[in-house]
Amino acid sequence: MSEQFDFIGLNELISKALAEDIGTGDITTLSCVPEGAVSKGKFIAKAAGVVCGTGVLTRLFQILDSRVRVSILLDDGSNVKRGGVIAEIEGPSRSILTGERTALNFLQHLSGIATKTDEFVRSIGGYHTHIVDTRKTMPGLRVLEKHAVCCGGGRNHRFNLSDGVLIKDNHIVAAGGIKPAVEAVRKNAPHTLKIEVETENLRQIDEALEAGADIIMLDNMTVPEMAMSVKHIDGRAITEASGNMGDRNLREVAATGVDYISIGALTNSVKALDISLKLK
Repeated sequence: MSEQFDFIGLNELISKALAEDIGTGDITTLSCVPEGAVSKGKFIAKAAGVVCGTGVLTRLFQILDSRVRVSILLDDGSNVKRGGVIAEIEGPSRSILTGERTALNFLQHLSGIATKTDEFVRSIGGYHTHIVDTRKTMPGLRVLEKHAVCCGGGRNHRFNLSDGVLIKDNHIVAAGGIKPAVEAVRKNAPHTLKIEVETENLRQIDEALEAGADIIMLDNMTVPEMAMSVKHIDGRAITEASGNMGDRNLREVAATGVDYISIGALTNSVKALDISLKLK
């Protein structure tokens, strides 16, 4: 995991997650586990997938109790088979048990995103098209979730609203059309930012091209409509397919020639990878 996560407050995020789960104290563990007890255990994948979140796992137990030692056996981005050991842990039993659920929540969620991304990326193998995420992330987890997408072989769309210009349908209505929206952006936004315009038909595509859009989003189009649109654009702008792509046949979409497929379901509704902690 990149050190940049320290800068954006990883420690604070983990501390809040621990506080949310622990409350005033882990009553069960404090009641039945002796204070001096020491345990060893393994984080085991109960399904095949792509690992992500090991850096969070390590940092979490450092914050909770520095006496706990976590040994990572599979780095982020690694493939794991069912029954595979992702990491080993050793230390005070009370601390391990208290941090177990929060640690698994991070590890399972991020590994689920990486696994789903890998599935989508492999499904379009052989085409030049790239799978990208969106801003449909869980509040506070965006950097981690986008890191998970990269671990699965996908790419990141903009991280936040200041990263790039994306003129969507409501912007077009509020600005009075595609042309005035793009012209206003040219006057007011930094010249280094690319301009992307959401379109739904050939008329809007032509408006976006005439206005000088760098990227044209093909939103909620059928596969034949996308193929026709890509051919019509003919390399004059980068193309991105969007709109419930998680439910579509991505190989058919990639075959239209689009450059990118953006999928909100990668982060906003993904199934966690089943992982458990087993103590010896």
